[in-house]
Amino acid sequence: MDKTEQVYRDLQRHMDRMPGGFPEVASGLDIKLLKRFFTPEEAEMAAQLSMKPEPLKRIYNRVKDSGISIEELRQMLDRMMHKGVILTWEDGYDETHYSNAEFAMGGIFNFQLNNLTRELLSDYHQYQAERRSQASPGPGGPLPLRTIPVEKSIPVPEKYHVSDYDSVRKLVENARGKISVANCICRLTSQILGEGCQKTDLIEACLMIGPDHARRHVDMGIGRYLTKEEAFKLLDKAQQDGLVLQPENSRAPDTICICCGDCCVLLKMLNNHPRPVEMYVTNFYAEVDGELCNGCGECVAKCQLNAITVDDKARVNLDRCIGCGNCVTLCPQGAVRLKKKEPEKVPPKDKVTVNMNTLARRVGWWNILKIRTKMLLGIKV
Repeated sequence: MDKTEQVYRDLQRHMDRMPGGFPEVASGLDIKLLKRFFTPEEAEMAAQLSMKPEPLKRIYNRVKDSGISIEELRQMLDRMMHKGVILTWEDGYDETHYSNAEFAMGGIFNFQLNNLTRELLSDYHQYQAERRSQASPGPGGPLPLRTIPVEKSIPVPEKYHVSDYDSVRKLVENARGKISVANCICRLTSQILGEGCQKTDLIEACLMIGPDHARRHVDMGIGRYLTKEEAFKLLDKAQQDGLVLQPENSRAPDTICICCGDCCVLLKMLNNHPRPVEMYVTNFYAEVDGELCNGCGECVAKCQLNAITVDDKARVNLDRCIGCGNCVTLCPQGAVRLKKKEPEKVPPKDKVTVNMNTLARRVGWWNILKIRTKMLLGIKV
């Protein structure tokens, strides 16, 4: 293996140690994808970063023997951030911190909104298929997204306590910094592949409510800032179109995805599952009042997971209902209500907790203790 190939192999192995992983595949598409996104110099530098955000000086101490100056290092890392291949962090820090980005899981691939082509999509999908085919069997962890109800479907507060993490209005209102919006990569993919979406014409449909995540998308040129009032108008449009609100599966999500059964990778996968509810974190389900239902079928047409059938009256398949609430707001008879599940499923505290839990399922808790110790000592992980 020549030196350049070794640089990319080293980066692949380094990225495979992250929570989402990036395993080698027999076809070599792992290296082909890395070559698409990183120059050899950038690949070598990315292999010196950590999954934990670090200040510039710490990274410089790790690479200074290469002859690069600290200002050259800063410029290089900033260019890599604008390309969407690493992350910068500012919230909670007195100076910019840098870290590796996951390959998928809302990372490098998702940052390529302006660079999608048929070839890239073909390589990415083939890579993911190969990766899944060689994965060890066994139970996976929770899905990266969860479902929360659209706003007008929430039961009356005096009857049900609705936690802030289950209220889209609270998630937006409680956003700690600016909010941005980006195009939906799933719908863009459908457009490029000539499939299109039959559910909505909404393309700009990913809300970034985490302060660093919102800023990053604007800095990368793939998002724009919007006010909270504009965010609520976007959510109103999503509700009109019967779309599913899917924030990240934590109490402090960075992103709220607005999804349809036509294009969303996750919902399409769930539609092929006999019991989608088993795979999802959701605190509500729909229930039909047979006295009010006239069997019009409006709910059937709008359900993104085919959870409702009509035989004189509408019936909800609780194995498929994920509690998105769209059938409630779209029922002309007011015959559908959301019911809260007990006990309530409380999502993890934040993304760091989610990532550590994900990594623990891959490497075990003993290795997590080793990783945390390295992080505390400032050692690259």
